[in-house]
Parts: sequence; structure tokens; C-alpha cells
Amino acid sequence: AALDSWALMAVPLFILAGELMNESGITSRIIAFTTLLVGRFRAGLALVNIWASVVFAGLSGSAVADTSAIGRIFIPEMEKRGYPRDFSAAVPAASPVIGPIIPPSIPVIIYALTVSGVSVPGLFLGGIGPGLLLAALLSAYVMAFAGNFEKPAEETTKASRINTLMQGIIPLFMPVFVVGSILMGVVTPTEAACFAVAYALLVGIFIFRELKVRDLPEIFGRSMRDTSVILLVIGAVSAANWLMTYNRVPNIITDFALEFMTAKWMFLISSMILFLVVGLFLEGIAAMLVLVPILHPIAVSMGVDPTHYGILVVFNLMIGLITPPMGLCLFVADSVAEVGLGRLIRQIFPLFLVELLALIIITFVPSTVTWIPRHFGF
Repeated sequence: AALDSWALMAVPLFILAGELMNESGITSRIIAFTTLLVGRFRAGLALVNIWASVVFAGLSGSAVADTSAIGRIFIPEMEKRGYPRDFSAAVPAASPVIGPIIPPSIPVIIYALTVSGVSVPGLFLGGIGPGLLLAALLSAYVMAFAGNFEKPAEETTKASRINTLMQGIIPLFMPVFVVGSILMGVVTPTEAACFAVAYALLVGIFIFRELKVRDLPEIFGRSMRDTSVILLVIGAVSAANWLMTYNRVPNIITDFALEFMTAKWMFLISSMILFLVVGLFLEGIAAMLVLVPILHPIAVSMGVDPTHYGILVVFNLMIGLITPPMGLCLFVADSVAEVGLGRLIRQIFPLFLVELLALIIITFVPSTVTWIPRHFGF
């Protein structure tokens, strides 16, 4: 019953769109485009990595796909330009946390399906501010502490810069069309995901001409495999949630929380610590499906804005992607860099603290999340 959902169809479609973009040359053009924008600043290549994740976030919404696609390009290039190899692996592991926060986002869609009274467009808009805040804080960190690593880059001609700019704009139209069409009420998120797949196919086959028809069966196969993992988790956890609801577990927890947590800030701090700890051991979507049906109604009853709480939960659990022992982005970056998890964890710990600072800011400054959705009427 949990899997029999029209809205849930957006998940495999966005996964497929991300796979098509990786194979169609869009990733390399995004990197060239962001290099043109921020590459000349202090710690330029590290900044390019972070802001390429921002752009990539608007295309795939998957942190692990971002780490894999961008890490394979950036880790050797950063090392070549003077960065230590372990730091070169830490940045593309940490920056993709931005991916599932900025729309379109697979975890946001699943969150909206898990609870009632939360709109997907509202959550999409709510993720823009926190995503940009996190990118800005990560940028400040690398400029302050990694600026001395980098050797100067070669100068490019004006013609090549114009060509890079034009080719970089083409992928940027996709998130504009996808999110814009949802906000205007023209399409549902699932229909927008269909558009994302069509756009990736069109750009890859006919405009950039790097995506071949013979590659499609393998791409579809990988997308089906990744989708099946997510849907198995959703199905199993939904059955567990039904069992807990039948035994009134959410009611018991709700009564306990309302009795002992008399202030909104107490609940927010407690639930954020809980999600951080759970994120160490559980994959983000599984943790969300187990805890959100219980905690979301408590948050609303305490006066927490539903969109604010939704983005807090997604942001919090995405930090778990870089924390051992279950940090998927950590393992993907290490598989590319081969520096050893110990060295990589030491380099990523300061970046984890930066992301924790961003979480604290958006927790206690709700307008960082709610300002844009309210401007659009959500």
C-alpha cells in the first residue's frame, strides 16, 4: 500500500534523470561553468567544487551521485594543483550534502509523502536558503584554511570563456523549468520528473551529443537498481510503522514529549540531536520514514512551522552522509581517492563542524527556511 503512490513515481524518474546527466557531459560543463564564476578566487578549485555541487543539486538531488560524479573529476585535479590528497577527497565528500537540500530533492519528496499537510513545492522552496547558506559557510572555511594550497591556474581566452558560459547555461535551465513549472501549478512533481528525464535525454543526445542510444540500457539498469533499494526500504519501514501505529507507540511517545518538553526550543534541540545520532547508524531515508511520522505531529502541535521542520530533518539526516560508520559519501570519496578512512575523517571533521553550524543557524532562525516559501504563498 505504501508503494502504490503516484507521487512516489517521482523518485525513480529523478534518479534516472541524474544518471542521464552524468553520462551526457552535463557534469563536466557544470564544473567548467562554476570555474569561470569562482575559480579565480582564493582556494578557487575548492570553491568550484562546492558551487558545482550547488548547481548539480538542481539537477539530480542525490548527494551520493554528486560525490561520485564530481569526486572522480576533482580529487585528481585538486591534488595536481597542490591540495593534499586527503583534503581533496574531503571537499567533494562534504559539499554534496547540499544536493538533497536544494530542489529538486528525492528526500524532500519522500518526507512530503510521509506526513500530511506539507507541500512538495513549499519544501522545495524552503531548501533554497539553507542550501545556499551551507555553500557560503563551506566556501568561507576553504578560503580561510585552504587558500595556500593551490597553485595558480592557466589563463583562458575570452572565446573559451564565452563558450563555457553558453554551454553551462543549458543545464541550468532544467531546474528552472522543473521547479518553476511545479510552482506555477502546471505539473505535479512526478510530471516534472518526467520532464527532467526528457530534458536530460534531449541535451545528452542532440545538443551535447555525448549520450549514445547504446548506453541507455545500462543507464536504465543502474537507475532501476538504485530505485529498488529505496523502494524496498520504504516498503519495509512502512510495514514497521503500521505495526507501531497499531500498538499505539506514536501516541505513547507524543504524550511523553508533550508532558516533559514544555518549550519549542527544547523539542527542536532534542529532535535534532536524535536525528544526528540516528543518522550515524541508519540511512537517511530509512531514519526519516521511522521517526518523522512520530515527531512531525509533535512539532506541529508545539507551533513549529511544518516546512521549517521538514527541511531541518532532511538537512540533519544528510549530514549523516559524511559521518562514520555509515556515511555513504565518505565511502564513495574514499573509493575514488584511496587515502584511507582515518585520514579522510580527520580532514572532513572541520567540514562537519561547519555543516553543524549551518544546522544550528537554520534551527533557531526559521526565516532562513520559511522566507522564500511564504513569499510564494506556501
